[in-house]
Amino acid sequence: MTDGTAGRPAPGAVGWTVPAAEALRAGPGYDLASLDRRSTPGFDGDKDAGRAAMQQRGEVLSVLQEQLYAHGRTGGDRSVLLVLQGMDTAGKGGVVRHVLGMVDPQGVALRAFGVPTPAEAAQHYLERIRAALPAPGRIGVFDRSHYEDVLVVRVEELVPVAQWEGRYDEIVAFEEEVAARGTTVVKVLLAVSYEEQAARLRRRLERPDKHWKYDPADIDARGRWGEYQEAYQAVLDRTSTPGAPWYVVPADRKWFARLAVTELLVEALEGLGLTWPEVDLDVAGELARLEATLP
Repeated sequence: MTDGTAGRPAPGAVGWTVPAAEALRAGPGYDLASLDRRSTPGFDGDKDAGRAAMQQRGEVLSVLQEQLYAHGRTGGDRSVLLVLQGMDTAGKGGVVRHVLGMVDPQGVALRAFGVPTPAEAAQHYLERIRAALPAPGRIGVFDRSHYEDVLVVRVEELVPVAQWEGRYDEIVAFEEEVAARGTTVVKVLLAVSYEEQAARLRRRLERPDKHWKYDPADIDARGRWGEYQEAYQAVLDRTSTPGAPWYVVPADRKWFARLAVTELLVEALEGLGLTWPEVDLDVAGELARLEATLP
């Protein structure tokens, strides 16, 4: 069933009882500690229904992404930035592969932020972020982001408290600036449980084909799990704004996390209200020229 617009499924056709942005938004007073990380907020289907919905909405996402890309190619200024945060094994890489893998890669700009290089460390922490923002027409994806500078930096005590404490307001102002230039910011916290993370780390250790993904530092971070959860709560409390809200996605069920991010992107792109751009083209004349080239 479609609504006649770019082949998009009609509202309510894919198992969402409320829009994903409503079900997953971290509003005032949000309590991360109370989240059931195996839950599926806003979605009333099982794994099979989720996979079917993912395929259906993936087709819609592909059309919307192409419209965004066409918009940028014809002088438009809109773009989308997907920020992915979460503890190790939360599924950021899987979201990139399975969700963004459904769209044309030339319209996607992926950046994974690791430990800053010496040159980056000598700059203001937002400079490398600013340099990676998506161009008009693109979906930018940050696998980790500027939020590492109030998460890892805070928990691992890499800079004085007074230094990272001021970054929350800096980040809010930065994101307001980004939004004012035409970029819709979609911030997703993939929330995996302590128990599920252990199971995923164990699988990495037990499978030789996954050893390359294992980092001994992940165990060190588990030892400070509570501190990281407090740091994430502070991020939600202080940087989830009307213009750039946080969405908290329970990540123990990989199928749901991927579906939820797909739906959040679809809703964000639909919110742009883009259509296929009109161009100054003499279609009849160009068809005649084409026919003239045929034998």
